[in-house]
Amino acid sequence: MARRGDEVYLGLHHVPGGIAMESFLAYLSTDHQRCDDLFAEAETAAGRRDWAGAADKFQAFRAAMLRHLEAEESLLFPAFEARLGHTGGPTRVMCNEHAQMRDLLDSMADSVAARDEAEYQGLAETLLWLMRQHNVKEEQILYPMSDQMLADARADLLERMAAVSPA
Repeated sequence: MARRGDEVYLGLHHVPGGIAMESFLAYLSTDHQRCDDLFAEAETAAGRRDWAGAADKFQAFRAAMLRHLEAEESLLFPAFEARLGHTGGPTRVMCNEHAQMRDLLDSMADSVAARDEAEYQGLAETLLWLMRQHNVKEEQILYPMSDQMLADARADLLERMAAVSPA
């Protein structure tokens, strides 16, 4: 984590005032918003048929998504499951949805390479719906539970999550 003035730079993004390190909910919700913003930029470029721009914007979005998913799956979820005492439940549902998102990201990359606007927009609509449903579950259930259950490990886990690179 690097500091510049009152901003904290974490992984691929920064958050004014360092709010991202206060909780899993704050850090990961901020990352959701960053991914959503990158998604919108890629979708806009594809809609304009600016395929060079769409490729660049989509690559940035995909990298941010893969980094987010990797941070959850390699650090947060195992810690959560260890405290919970089993690997079923909410983290299994989240991992299944992550797999669906990865498949959609792969198909979207193919549609950008093929310059297929209709295919891209259809896949983007599906991914957007999935991300919205997924993020609500994480932000309303999993992250608050993680903040409560992992309070003593939060600072270390957040620091390690901020250092994750895309898988």
